[in-house]
Amino acid sequence: MTQRTAEVVSPKHPDKLCDRVSDAILDLFLEKDPLVRCAVETCGGHGKLFITGEITYYGPVIEEAEIKNIAKIITGIEPENVTLNIVAQSPEIAQGVDTGGAGDQGIMIGYACNDNEEYLPQEYYLARKLNREIYKEYPYDGKTQVTIAGNNVSIVASFQMAPKSALERICKAFAKREKLKIKSLHCNPAGDWKLGGFDADAGVTGRKLAVDNYGPRVPLGGGAFSGKDATKVDRSAAYMARYIALDLLKKKKAEEVFVELSYAIGHNRPIQATATVDGKQISLSKYDYKLAPNSIISFLDLRKPIFAGTATWGHMGRGFNWN
Repeated sequence: MTQRTAEVVSPKHPDKLCDRVSDAILDLFLEKDPLVRCAVETCGGHGKLFITGEITYYGPVIEEAEIKNIAKIITGIEPENVTLNIVAQSPEIAQGVDTGGAGDQGIMIGYACNDNEEYLPQEYYLARKLNREIYKEYPYDGKTQVTIAGNNVSIVASFQMAPKSALERICKAFAKREKLKIKSLHCNPAGDWKLGGFDADAGVTGRKLAVDNYGPRVPLGGGAFSGKDATKVDRSAAYMARYIALDLLKKKKAEEVFVELSYAIGHNRPIQATATVDGKQISLSKYDYKLAPNSIISFLDLRKPIFAGTATWGHMGRGFNWN
């Protein structure tokens, strides 16, 4: 029987703290200027935070203190320990984006299947659902990992401040409700732990791409999502690819759909626009999907400050416009 595994991290994981800071900064600028160009990366750990990237912005002045305060709210790091290094977008990139072209090259993957009500791979769906359940009781740094083989599951759960006995209780109750048979259960396998988040490890924006997407069953396409405005197609086109995958899954009454969209920087039409429906590849050219970057932005309403909400618990299957 085929085995599949996926993991999910909690919002207090160091990499997720960095994603959250980057997207919160993006939202801050979007609130004042919907046309902001933003690509912000965050790196943090052990009491220090470094925020760098490019922001081209024409709204009211936003002081450094406001950005640093956002970082403090999310991470707890004091403003004097936050370093900002932000410049305007390269004019050579801007000249291609100003005319409606893609903000980068790359290939973006969309996916949908009938495994569950969120149309996500079942192993990922279960790992995320379990993580959220543990987080309600222990809102700290943590990971869950689920391996499925039919209804048999192997679970790994590691959570800061959570005693092994408590994790075992939550995992067993979860498996019972989901009608799963636990084959093996590893809760805090290296021992119970109290040091987590930035106290124990460093984090970087975009280092949890499989968690942000669909888990390892589905190939990764473009780069990180967090901190990037929607002119960056590795974010907006990935969202559109998910929308198309869901749409085709329902229209075709299919079991599984992969969508692939690829772009060249500065160009407003995709180089590749295909879907693989239950193993058969088709062109998207005969469908009325608007795939120019500006059309995607308009269709999915991506100029609003909605992105801080995407930085935790993954970007797919959570009720956003593309889902």
